[in-house]
Amino acid sequence: MTDLIVIRHGETDWNRAHRFQGQIDVPLNGTGIEQAERLGARLADEAIDVLVCSDLVRARRTAEPLHRVRRLAPVVDPQWREQGFGLLEGLDVPTIRRCHADLWDRWVRHDADYALPQGGESNRDFHARVMAALRSLVAAHAGRRVAVVTHGGVLDMLWREANRLPLHGARACDIPNTGINRLRWQGDALQIVQWADAAHLAGLPGQPSTAQTSVPDEV
Repeated sequence: MTDLIVIRHGETDWNRAHRFQGQIDVPLNGTGIEQAERLGARLADEAIDVLVCSDLVRARRTAEPLHRVRRLAPVVDPQWREQGFGLLEGLDVPTIRRCHADLWDRWVRHDADYALPQGGESNRDFHARVMAALRSLVAAHAGRRVAVVTHGGVLDMLWREANRLPLHGARACDIPNTGINRLRWQGDALQIVQWADAAHLAGLPGQPSTAQTSVPDEV
């Protein structure tokens, strides 16, 4: 059995603007930095054996306070990156609707096998990557407690896997920035112990709603 604490990175300006980030390096904004500091304080007394993070700067910066308080050097692994959105990366939703209406229409169908042009990943390929990263992690750290700082899309894939949900369709779970998600790998199955715990963010000014829309705020 391996216990996992999987965390979405702190907020960026592109999250607020509904701009597709994908695998572009986008820094945390002021709110995201405060979220990361609160996350570090919240987990300061947790028994964590290993700290892993995506290689994108928003994940690495979110892991820094946890690195400080737990004295754990993060293992940086690009397998935990966000889904690739190809041609749409860097564009906001109004621009996409205006300039790439055909791609937008295809994307919002949430077909598991549709990949955006110029390097996009389909949900099926993305899910395979996330599960390969997870299996590699639990094989290397069986019986330990591992914290992973990653991205909203990755957490969506883990939610679907644990709940045995299909890969097509819109996201159906809350994934707040720096929310704490506790999972467990036992046997050959992923289980959810606790999801979207954001108690450490209470009272933080400017916190956006976590209500789900057809456009996830990770884009």
